[in-house]
Amino acid sequence: LEIGDVQYSCLPNLRGGIVDDLLVYRLPEDMCAEGEQAFMLVVNASNIDKDWDWISKHNDFDARMINISDETGLLAVQGPKAAEIIASLAGNPQQIHDTKFFDAQESVVAGVRCFSPRSGYTGEDGFELICAASDAMRLWNELAEAGVAPCGLASRDSLRVEAGLPLYGHELSDELSPMAAGLGWVISKTKTFIGSEPINQARAEGTPRKLQGVRLETKRLTAPGMKVYMGEREIGEVSSGVFSPLLDCGIAFAFIDADIKLGSPVEVEIRGKKEPALLVNKRFFKRDK
Repeated sequence: LEIGDVQYSCLPNLRGGIVDDLLVYRLPEDMCAEGEQAFMLVVNASNIDKDWDWISKHNDFDARMINISDETGLLAVQGPKAAEIIASLAGNPQQIHDTKFFDAQESVVAGVRCFSPRSGYTGEDGFELICAASDAMRLWNELAEAGVAPCGLASRDSLRVEAGLPLYGHELSDELSPMAAGLGWVISKTKTFIGSEPINQARAEGTPRKLQGVRLETKRLTAPGMKVYMGEREIGEVSSGVFSPLLDCGIAFAFIDADIKLGSPVEVEIRGKKEPALLVNKRFFKRDK
């Protein structure tokens, strides 16, 4: 990683499953002790202790590690007006506008010092503002005053499914290969690492099931664990399901038998009734640049 770069990555286990998916940031020199290179990991909040234990156990590089989770807050400002609003509150407005996707910098936003990568998990433009936990409420209030609407995980879930983004605990787990979830692009093909052998085997041979998109013909909501059928054959299982406001129908991620092709008509069993659907690319919506 170059200084200021952000990398989406997976933390594999010995079996080639995923301990967690996370973001790795290489911090600017002025945020590091003299002579050090510093990196920050942003993990799923529910996995903080699990990830810390795993990384600590495998720290064979004498790296100095600090867990600052309890002292750190993060607010994700997402949407087509995100940069405009943050720039209006920032001490370096032009720099905010000039920040490229998955680049990061330090900023002062509404008087709060933030590490501000242009990233997020919604498929939209936006920034993730990382600040001291003690400043998070002040920053929240200033953003709300500037016109940012507060929303929760249900909104994030519909956005990330529309954008084709997998989530730990649904499409990623300790037992599932990242190859099945379509994350081969974040896994090195040439380097040796924990879990590289089973992951490379899954890359070469394929996996029994792989993640696909399912677009229903109705507005019915699917839930994880619901079965997907082609005729009488059970071909898969839903891992995430939402109603899509953009498409005005139910959509889902499902792990589908690898021999079933995109474009195939299928059915999802929802509370005892099979609803017609279509297998589609799991990226249901792509934002115009």
